[in-house]
Amino acid sequence: MNSFRLITTASPWLILVCFAAGALYAWLLYSKRAPWRASINYVLAGLRFMVVSVLCFLLLGPLVRYFNNKTVKPTIVFAVDDSQSVKLFSDSVQLQQTEKGLQQLREQLEAKGYNTQVRTLSAGQPPASINSIAFTSETTNLSELLQNVQRENAEQNLAGVVLLSDGIVNQGMSPTYASYNYPIYPVALGDTIPKQDVLVASLRYNKVNYSGNRFPIEVELQHEGFGNRQATVLLKENGKTITSKTVALKQDQPVQQVPFEVMATGLGKRHYEVQVQPLAGEFTTLNNSKHAYIDVVKGKIKVLVAAAAPHPDIKAIRAAIESNENYETELFIPGLTPLKQDDYDVAVLHQLPGRVAGGEAALNLVRQKNLPTLYILGPQSDLNDYNNLHAGLNINSNGQTDQVVPAVNSNFTAFTMPDGSAERMSGYPPAQVPFGNYSLTPNTEVVLYQQIGRVKTNKPLLTLQTSGDRRNATLLASGTWQWRLEENANNKNAEVYDKLITNLVQLLSAPRNKKRLNVYPVQNEYTSSDEIRFNAEAYNEALEPIYGQNITLKVSGESGNARSFTFANSENQAGVNVGALPGGRYTYTATTTINGTPQQDKGEFVVEELQLEALNAVADHNLLYQLASNTGSKLYFPQQLPQLQQDILGSKRKAVIYSEEELTDLVDMKWLFFLLLGLITIEWSVRKYNGSY
Repeated sequence: MNSFRLITTASPWLILVCFAAGALYAWLLYSKRAPWRASINYVLAGLRFMVVSVLCFLLLGPLVRYFNNKTVKPTIVFAVDDSQSVKLFSDSVQLQQTEKGLQQLREQLEAKGYNTQVRTLSAGQPPASINSIAFTSETTNLSELLQNVQRENAEQNLAGVVLLSDGIVNQGMSPTYASYNYPIYPVALGDTIPKQDVLVASLRYNKVNYSGNRFPIEVELQHEGFGNRQATVLLKENGKTITSKTVALKQDQPVQQVPFEVMATGLGKRHYEVQVQPLAGEFTTLNNSKHAYIDVVKGKIKVLVAAAAPHPDIKAIRAAIESNENYETELFIPGLTPLKQDDYDVAVLHQLPGRVAGGEAALNLVRQKNLPTLYILGPQSDLNDYNNLHAGLNINSNGQTDQVVPAVNSNFTAFTMPDGSAERMSGYPPAQVPFGNYSLTPNTEVVLYQQIGRVKTNKPLLTLQTSGDRRNATLLASGTWQWRLEENANNKNAEVYDKLITNLVQLLSAPRNKKRLNVYPVQNEYTSSDEIRFNAEAYNEALEPIYGQNITLKVSGESGNARSFTFANSENQAGVNVGALPGGRYTYTATTTINGTPQQDKGEFVVEELQLEALNAVADHNLLYQLASNTGSKLYFPQQLPQLQQDILGSKRKAVIYSEEELTDLVDMKWLFFLLLGLITIEWSVRKYNGSY
């Protein structure tokens, strides 16, 4: 029911003044003798009276108050726990009959004037009928389900929620901890009697492990009714058993730990499965296995620190590098420590090449393995030999030196330094650098400039060269150990110095990404209930991003089954959705053609099988009882649905009338403008037709 009322902010007596103004205006205009009939004169005077009176009335700022009354019937929501555990561990005949009974209850409530809705744990469009629900949800979060119902019906007349569930919750908080402003009528399914069962409750392991190291997988084995029996636990990799253990199940210890140690071999994703062999009399074997997905990565970054002779800088540099636990150093000083032929990732050469013999072995190793190198120059450096290395910087010096402090190049963006780095560096003690002329080769950037006193020069102090697959850096300063010592004394840490060195090592050791096609999953890990999305980036010859490339993506599982998708990359990164996949390790290959040249990218990702719904076969009716008690209701069983109907109807929930009020300025109404315009037009037309203006 809708209604409206006209109100004004001024005194109602002023309306009479508006009428008087309209009447006066009409009298002054039409009281004289007119060339038309008297009847026409009265009509014209009436039109002018109406227009002037309404215009005067609008000056009073009148408002129109609208009242919109809406009657809302009481609503009953049928919230169905459509998790897998309900179907797995409930009697199938009873479940089917309960669904049918709830659908009949829904229809009977609608016939009595109730609105009804159906909600489930699963995302997407709610089912049209309770009979059509498929119990496939891999997790149970009853709290989220009930909170969503409350939020969706905040503006409705919610009379109650009929909750069909077994009470098993494996995600989110317990629904008994939340408060609800509506009664909940739980209908309990499942069996509360513990069953004979042995299961893998959980696995504990590090998801990332270094190649060549042994890592633990700890199995939490749980049993019910199998005390004083033995169980065999298998550890499989890619379907093949690699080790096994026999466990004595203790009567008084329902949960036991079974540890395994595994050697991390190769690189990339590894799929392990822990399985306990079925025992005679088990209620179910669905929970007898769990999966572990390990990412095996290369071990610590190995840094060769070689020097022409002992120097305090060496200790400072090694301390800075090893402040990052992912880096380790190996020291070589001719005549003091041997040069180990390890698989190094980066080299730091202190005053090498030098003026004295002994460092050739380290230089030859760097050349042989084409190692990215940080050159640190000093008094013992041979600048001519250094220039011949083409490390990005040419130095023409007469042997003189300068004392300088570092100044940060604000235009360098390859890595970032901690806040306040420039201020800390300005307080470093001066370091000795070669005096002379410097020339940078192409693809060489300045990281730090030389500052003499308070004057910042354009001479480089630290440079970084990126040429093809090769990366080199050059630090011209000798005596930087004082920098670390000074910063540590003033700030109780050497964060800036350490970060500078570790950033350099990280940048030098990182492979250059020259791929012109980069396709990747948007998350590092997925579960079997997630939708998997891929993004794609494409680049031209100048490595500038381009869009609209037709890309073919092929996703393959461990069984060899492959699925192909075709999509185009876009600036807004819409990517492609490949949907949900079963648990396992997957590889993918993406191909496209850019300017006539075929491009390819490969990778892998992991989908983790949840298996949460198979872990617990014992229904929790106590949770449902508490939920009903907290909301002033009671617990029902499938055979009590007629009683449930009587109780809902007996609550005698009435329809609610919601009233909405809206205030609108009368002058803002378009129809009033066109009405006044029409009246004026009619008056003008009649006057003109009769020979007057």
